[in-house]
Amino acid sequence: MKSQSNSGTSAAARLDRLPILPFHRRMLGLVGGGLFIDNFDIFIAGAILVVLLNSGWSTLELNATFISATFAGMLIGTIGGGMIADRFGRKFTFQLNLAIFGLASLACAAAPDPHLLIVARFICGIGLGTEIVVGYSTLAEFVPHRSRGRWLALLSMTSSFGLLAATILSFLLIPLFGWRVMFVLPGVAALIILWMRKSIPESPRWLELKGRHAEADVIVSAVEAEARARGLTLVEPEIEPIRVAQPLFQRKYIRPLVLGSIMQVVLFTALYGLVSWLPTFLTKQGMSINQSLGQSALMTLGGPAGAFFAQFLADRLGRRRAIIGGSILAAVMALIFGQVTSQIGAAVVGFATFCTVYFLIATVQAIYLPEIFPTEIRIRCNAVCVGIARISSIGVPFAVVYLFDRGGVTTVVTAIAILFVVQALVMTWLGAETAMKSLDSGSEEPPESRDVSQAAMSTRHTS
Repeated sequence: MKSQSNSGTSAAARLDRLPILPFHRRMLGLVGGGLFIDNFDIFIAGAILVVLLNSGWSTLELNATFISATFAGMLIGTIGGGMIADRFGRKFTFQLNLAIFGLASLACAAAPDPHLLIVARFICGIGLGTEIVVGYSTLAEFVPHRSRGRWLALLSMTSSFGLLAATILSFLLIPLFGWRVMFVLPGVAALIILWMRKSIPESPRWLELKGRHAEADVIVSAVEAEARARGLTLVEPEIEPIRVAQPLFQRKYIRPLVLGSIMQVVLFTALYGLVSWLPTFLTKQGMSINQSLGQSALMTLGGPAGAFFAQFLADRLGRRRAIIGGSILAAVMALIFGQVTSQIGAAVVGFATFCTVYFLIATVQAIYLPEIFPTEIRIRCNAVCVGIARISSIGVPFAVVYLFDRGGVTTVVTAIAILFVVQALVMTWLGAETAMKSLDSGSEEPPESRDVSQAAMSTRHTS
């Protein structure tokens, strides 16, 4: 069933004909700031937990509970945030989730014992859970379709620097000030970004779906005025139907929901099953805490590198080929990582492994998933996919402990490699190509349309 429509020029068509402007760069910075904190938070957990374990303040079981409590909170935040974003708007949700996270992170810093730390961390997870589903989808709704792949990958690269910052600051600050400072930093940063995000406009696509056409027109007209003020000539927008809200549960959305859920489960397992536990793995292999944090910092340089490559390959190869090829390469690198024994070898292969994992995060999470669902249910569908991954992630820490106790790092990374192969097979079977298409047309593309069109492959847009 196609969306009902009214004739006219939609906000989507007007946004798609725009060049990249300072407006888009401001949006990138404000959305990227929140996702930066999200990634920062992922790795401080690993650095903090290894300190708590070695100091006797916590145990391996309490550490696993800490991580699972974070995932449980994120699950609630993901599902609730998806519903709130589609019901009350992207901007309101952006503000709410950062307020919850910022205050809860400061509460983590003040926790007097591991049990209260776990409670505060659960609340922290609620705030964090919304950021990933709202952030990428919101920027996708503003960026012109010819630049969308590159700019969403750039957003992913911006957020991946949070991981690098966390490793460096953990290495420098924890020995000097203790672990609590690592909760203070993201808590304060979140509250600062919360204040700065007051300037973010509501998504005109969402406003049109709610019948608030005048408000959508004001926002788009302001962006168009910025382009004209810079002496740019705007082409006439295509006449497109103005979409109206559609129900979430329709037969045509089953395939992308299954595909998105499987890919998110794989990526979350790789991210939280490897990244969060990396310092612990290295200390269990005989490194000191400082050595493990330093080695982890070198490896995580691969995160921004992977997202950087996604900026160029996601459009040139097409989403489908990039995801399949990246999944196979990630599986190979994970297997090699499990076999290396020297510190130098682990750093080099670890860098390459992080590079492939974050290439996939940029291509799948940042670019592809927002493209396979229409605006009216985009964030809710993404929330369903991420929510399923959050549920699976609750058991990941315990699975990691089980596998590590029986076979060490090799067994853990072998399991993750198998999941990457599964992801490649599922994308081959279910994935449709969305590169160079307008945002909502990608959600209507039949799965049999496997290849990027010749025109898309020959298009090279420089922003």
